[in-house]
Amino acid sequence: MTSIIDTKAIGKPQRARRHVRTLTGYLPEVDAAGKEHWPRGEEKVWKEALRGVDTDVPSVTKSFVNHVQTSLARQAYNLDDLGAYQAAALSVRDNLIVNWNETQLSYTRKNPKRAYYLSLEFLMGRTLDNALLNLGLKEQYRDGVKKLGFSIEDILDKERDAALGNGGLGRLAACYLDSGSSTELPLWGYGLRYKYGIFQQLISPEGNQLEAPDPWLENQNPWELPRLDVTYDIRFYGQSERLADGRGIWQGGQEVLAVAYDVMIPGYGTKTTNNLRLWESRPKRGFDLNSFNAGNYEAAVESSNSADAITSVLYPNDHTTFGKELRLKQQYFWTAASLADIIRRFKQQGKPLKELPDFVAIQLNDTHPTLAIPELMRILIDEEDLTWDQAWSIVTNVFFYTNHTVLPEALEKWPVPLIEHVLPRHLQIIYDINLFFLQAVERKYPGDRDRLARMSLIEEGFPKQVRMAHLAVIGSRKVNGVAELHSDLVKTTILKDFVDFEGISKFSNVTNGITPRRWLDQCNPQLSDLITKTLKIEKTVWLKDLTKLKGLLPFTEDADFRKEWAAIKQRNKERLAHYVQTTLGLTVRTDAMFDVQIKRLHEYKRQTLNILGVIHRYLTLKAMTAEEKKKVNPRVVFFAGKAAPAYYIAKLTIRLIVNVARKINSDPDTKDYLQLYFLPDYSVSLAEVLIPASDISQHISTAGTEASGTSNMKFCLNGGLLLGTVDGANIEIAEEVGESNVFFFGHLTPAVEDLRYQHIYHPIPLEEKCPALARVIDQVGAGLFDDAEIYEPLLNTIRQTDYYLLSDDFDSYIAALAMVDEAYQDKDEWVKKSIRTTANMGKFSSDRAILEYAESFWNIEPTSVEAPKKKAT
Repeated sequence: MTSIIDTKAIGKPQRARRHVRTLTGYLPEVDAAGKEHWPRGEEKVWKEALRGVDTDVPSVTKSFVNHVQTSLARQAYNLDDLGAYQAAALSVRDNLIVNWNETQLSYTRKNPKRAYYLSLEFLMGRTLDNALLNLGLKEQYRDGVKKLGFSIEDILDKERDAALGNGGLGRLAACYLDSGSSTELPLWGYGLRYKYGIFQQLISPEGNQLEAPDPWLENQNPWELPRLDVTYDIRFYGQSERLADGRGIWQGGQEVLAVAYDVMIPGYGTKTTNNLRLWESRPKRGFDLNSFNAGNYEAAVESSNSADAITSVLYPNDHTTFGKELRLKQQYFWTAASLADIIRRFKQQGKPLKELPDFVAIQLNDTHPTLAIPELMRILIDEEDLTWDQAWSIVTNVFFYTNHTVLPEALEKWPVPLIEHVLPRHLQIIYDINLFFLQAVERKYPGDRDRLARMSLIEEGFPKQVRMAHLAVIGSRKVNGVAELHSDLVKTTILKDFVDFEGISKFSNVTNGITPRRWLDQCNPQLSDLITKTLKIEKTVWLKDLTKLKGLLPFTEDADFRKEWAAIKQRNKERLAHYVQTTLGLTVRTDAMFDVQIKRLHEYKRQTLNILGVIHRYLTLKAMTAEEKKKVNPRVVFFAGKAAPAYYIAKLTIRLIVNVARKINSDPDTKDYLQLYFLPDYSVSLAEVLIPASDISQHISTAGTEASGTSNMKFCLNGGLLLGTVDGANIEIAEEVGESNVFFFGHLTPAVEDLRYQHIYHPIPLEEKCPALARVIDQVGAGLFDDAEIYEPLLNTIRQTDYYLLSDDFDSYIAALAMVDEAYQDKDEWVKKSIRTTANMGKFSSDRAILEYAESFWNIEPTSVEAPKKKAT
């Protein structure tokens, strides 16, 4: 007799997972009197062996050397800077784990309502410096590693940025996790553990962007904790059979394994250490031995490769059928694993599922996690036997949705046939949600078929498409935009029908914010120290209450303070120049104005407007006499950012920037007055060098297209002035810092649609409309900077429809640049503007934003972690 497997059962749903306690979260057993039982062994021996957080230099060095000796199996004779970084990181991680364990135990004991932040990106940046800052151990580690023969700066420089995000969406999520811990909120993040990130950006000799895998995990990631005990089976494909009362059975297809990796998120000035849980995809059975033995080696690893691909790359190119399918699988894999984990944790409380909204709030960061809505419906109906109405009531009280765009073309849609193929059960649920929703709309607006078509989850066409933003709106309790203008546009344009139907109270605004710990104290430590000295307030106070920066305003008239402020800006410029020299081998003059635009490349962000403005400046300089040039304000212009691999126009913009830089920087007539650099492979760490060095930063999106922006906040917090359109958070920054301290240009949002109409139906030749821009475009088209033919597709976007209004805003833009030049000539007044800008940025802390979510959306409260009680001796 032997054990056997029923082959007919393969692929069918298994019985519901038994919700046992895992290694995360537990409570000790108690007797009838309420006294806790120690689970095993001698309690005294255990407790004497437990370690606490390192607090002095000897304990730091002991921990460091211990990891060199045991974790790395090395010694002083063969330890390099990379090994020293790994030892330091493991040592710091030990401290984080101590606080992390106490935080999770505290949450389990107190059982507060928790919030979960679902984001496809978490652009974390480097962790070691931030962890030391938040733990309050920076000086101890600086002294400790120095005693061991290392420099903390050299060690910090060995860390690679975690390749878990790309742009503002991911950096916002990272700031919110930092603020969640710092304000002691029970907040976890859920994301994906990408093996290769989005890509490593390289520049070819011709100036083209090249994409290479970003091997950020090649030296392992000391900040993550593999949770091999936390795994979930995730299904794709197969067949779905409908049953009565809206239920269904989904079986067959492919199953992959979601494995959890935990990243500790320490709060500043608190023991609270929350969690970012990342999912890695693995095959359930990674190797087909039968195929291998039959000689079919490719088939032997096919299932393994298919599963691994899900978490290989952030945003796989969706211009192919395979890429589209992979993106959909990626989004479902992540949301399904996260929901399974959230529900498991909730069930440990032994409460009925109808109470889920009382203990769980889930924030959808954009539309990427929207599949969580039909997935939770599937769990509640198919697995937990709730009625449709019961399940829908739970769903619509658990989810909250943040919209990040008003561009209709950027709103996510999925082809119905693709969802039917990959997620057949979820398509059935989406159709049911749509039917019940449209029936309710029809009851309120009888006979209004156009409204039904506009509000439907299904967009008619070939093929039909599922509108994910519509699903996110009707499946969520509240919907918010991320800046006041953006939120107003959401309510009056793309979601107007839903506002009319559901009422204005469901739609609100939470202006984005940034963490001042990373974006001031960590990236600009000298300025942070000057602020602390001047305000006579401890950093632990003003870094958690940024409104205290207003105390700097009286010092704008203090000449000595202005001198110190300006000197710090100059040293930050020299630091950036040193970075460019060591990485690119190029010499940057530091006695000029530093002008910076760092964003992902997109037509609406208008890097093209900026580079055409640089060319205009170059042509103007070429026409000047030597005497006229002496009056010119020298300017160094920096670009950085990545273009999506399939975004041809954005990649052409990069090529133009690189080739214009070659021409300008080698021209003896102009190089003393104008320099231009494109810094490749933009990252958080590069931003931390660029932002403190800027005199002026550009945020020049077409009015009404940028939801908020957060890089504008980072520049202004570091005393860089803002040049921009009246768009996104630029408006609120101007309201706070004063319009005399910002430089606005361009048409306003209400004019945009009329201008586009004129472009199509009453076009004016570019030479008549904007001669200055026509001259610039003619020079580019004539081959002044590269092969003339190459840039025709880019130039034609302006010559023809000019959807993003470059020709309408160009003259105003050039005039604004001239105003910047004029203002910069008065260095003393410029420094005053810089100080006023920093002093008035208190509103834009992510601490303020996350507390708004906690109070007005999630209904969660700060839950402090008490230090373990010591027994009296």
